[in-house]
Amino acid sequence: MSQQENYQIRRSQRAQRARIVVTADKVEVVAPLRMPEKQIQQFMRAKQTWIEAAKNKVQQHVDNIVSFAPDSYQHGVKIPYLGKKYLLHIEISQQTQIRIEFSQSFIAYVPEKFKKMHNESALNEQIRLALINWMGQAAAKQALKVTDQFAPLYKLRPRSISIKTQKSRWGSCGIHNDINLNWLLILAPAEVFEYVVIHELCHLQQRNHSAAFWALVARHCPGYQLQRRWLKKNGASLMLGL
Repeated sequence: MSQQENYQIRRSQRAQRARIVVTADKVEVVAPLRMPEKQIQQFMRAKQTWIEAAKNKVQQHVDNIVSFAPDSYQHGVKIPYLGKKYLLHIEISQQTQIRIEFSQSFIAYVPEKFKKMHNESALNEQIRLALINWMGQAAAKQALKVTDQFAPLYKLRPRSISIKTQKSRWGSCGIHNDINLNWLLILAPAEVFEYVVIHELCHLQQRNHSAAFWALVARHCPGYQLQRRWLKKNGASLMLGL
């Protein structure tokens, strides 16, 4: 892929003509393998008005995205978890590290020395990082719970499940039957989390998004369209994380 002025060029064997893709962080032209760069430059110049309008539209969409996360991590704010929001309580402890517990609400046990060593902004960041770590562990437990429930029923057993930070994907299934899940899914409703796990489990049998694949998903997750719609509507907010 090459860089020209303020856009990127990506060559594609399948492309029969040039097309432009505008996202929040880049402008990309997908061009046929043999299309001369001079012709691509002419194409981009001719499309400049369209590109600027598309960039403005994307930016307006980005500006309107509302995060599920609180603005800060102080006592009394609400933390998203499995589709709901729970109060955060902060308590001083004699431990050496911040510890997170959850029951009917989140409790962040903050070492007394942290209060003395960190200003409010730095302490907020430490609590946020502790919550992210806790959410990652919770996502791993939730993934195991869903897999144990569905994998034996349909003989769709992955080799491994990993929880990762992913910027643009909710899950993936590798060629060796390793499933990766985005930890941010633990902030979504449990039904959405379950759908994504089932989606990736079905890829163990169908390595595509064909009609046969979606029929398999529907058999294991009736009404999955509701969860897909939730992700389409709320996915951008979810991706902002904590």
